[in-house]
Amino acid sequence: MKQKILVFICLIFAFACKNSHEPLDNKLKVVTTTTMITDMVYNIGGDSIHIEGLMGSGVDPHLYKASEGDVSKLTSADVVFYSGLHLEGKLVDVFEKMNRSKSTIALADVLDKNKLISSEYFASNYDPHIWFNLRYWKQIANYLTEELGTLDPKNADFFEKNKIEYLKRLEVLETNIKNTIASLPEEKRILITAHDAFNYFGEEYGFEVVGLQGLSTATEAGVQDVQNLAKLIIDKKVKAIFVESSVPRRTIEALQQAVLAQGFQVEIGGTLYSDALGNAGTKEGTYMGMFEYNVNTIVNALK
Repeated sequence: MKQKILVFICLIFAFACKNSHEPLDNKLKVVTTTTMITDMVYNIGGDSIHIEGLMGSGVDPHLYKASEGDVSKLTSADVVFYSGLHLEGKLVDVFEKMNRSKSTIALADVLDKNKLISSEYFASNYDPHIWFNLRYWKQIANYLTEELGTLDPKNADFFEKNKIEYLKRLEVLETNIKNTIASLPEEKRILITAHDAFNYFGEEYGFEVVGLQGLSTATEAGVQDVQNLAKLIIDKKVKAIFVESSVPRRTIEALQQAVLAQGFQVEIGGTLYSDALGNAGTKEGTYMGMFEYNVNTIVNALK
């Protein structure tokens, strides 16, 4: 009898150990890559899902490599949402292998590639910084909601309700952004940053955008790149240039010094959030707060 009791206890213990990492509430386990996607999933999925984001504030998705802990999160997830268009360049192989056994969804797949900004210098041939076009972001929100509803039908109505509220807030954001930008004369709308992350923003709001590095931060700016951009700044009397939170300051500081060496003063107008949101718990730590912060920083520095 004692032996049977001991076996029964061992079986219970083994079952408990096996399931110690499994959520007891059976919520959908979602893993996301960039902070922008994590923020959207959080707004739409709410407390009906478990969400883990791989990348934190200030993390450059172009250069990000999966750690052992990340691989564990990915393999235990019910679904993985990532941006696509080779933004997460070093994770593409991981996602492609995983797609054979579980849902890995590139959110950019919903967009019409004919309308994206093309680039012969980037792996996907498209600019991947799609979150700076609010129309595209709304499309992605709809796509994400549909996918969540398919994976978790019992909460589909909840996701849809949250999405509708999210889209309403995006409409308010868009109105505020347009009003702020309208205060900046068109001839002053020249945005110079560390790398080419703001082309969709420029296309949508009438800015000439120039990045010192290319679309990916994996590309390095050469001496000639710095000199050419310094000449443009002087010729167009650009008042301010901008660093980015996920890119080292030294490239923009080198550009500032190159301009100064030619007798012209250009200020560093502030830090913009390009490939990652700000710290959690801050306004810039949300997608909408980041967008509004960026626009205010750009407009105030260039006025």
